[in-house]
Amino acid sequence: MVYGKILPGVFLSRPNRFIAHVEVEGRTEVCHVKNTGRCRELLLPGVKVWLEESANPARKTKYDLIAVEKEREGGPLLINMDSQAPNRVFGEWAAGGGLGFVPNLLRPEMTYGSSRFDYYWEFSGGAPARRGFWEVKGVTLEEDGAARFPDAPTLRGVKHLEELVKARQAGYEAGVCFIVQMAGMDHVEPNDATHPEFGAALRRAARMGVEVLALECSLEPERLTVKGPLTVRL
Repeated sequence: MVYGKILPGVFLSRPNRFIAHVEVEGRTEVCHVKNTGRCRELLLPGVKVWLEESANPARKTKYDLIAVEKEREGGPLLINMDSQAPNRVFGEWAAGGGLGFVPNLLRPEMTYGSSRFDYYWEFSGGAPARRGFWEVKGVTLEEDGAARFPDAPTLRGVKHLEELVKARQAGYEAGVCFIVQMAGMDHVEPNDATHPEFGAALRRAARMGVEVLALECSLEPERLTVKGPLTVRL
């Protein structure tokens, strides 16, 4: 996926989860943050961030905060923190044959049971015809070269895994895909220290036949592209 007009800024503060104050070209701008998560380890005063300028003159905020450079030993790590990006990236990848086939149908935001999954797909290129669901999770937490999910407790994430198990038991294929929004990670693993229930639910889902996939991305401030599979350690 590719953004529009991109420019750098310096993060100053985050009054609430929706907006941030950013220094842009010598002035302070109120920017929309495209991630309502905590991101406490990323949005630190003084870090370099990247903004997308909106083409809509009627918007209250002119810019969206989409990426941040995390300072670490060995140099800064560019992290895309746009929570809408993983679904778009997965959709482009799957539609282009990333799953090993080109789906006849790839529909976003599909309700099943008491959950709404990110994608429903159908494929009739073989016998029998196949169908299934994918739930997509964006990963922005890096610790010692590992990508970990979640960065905060997520009861919704546990519920999604439980519903994927039910869909699998009902005859659908089912999977959860972790889109790693940074490059150079060694592997992906559940963040048991932050939310052990999610890790337990993920392991149970894997045992019950739910596919667990992680995709590494190559990225620049203006683009995010799937590079290939990344090891998942359960």
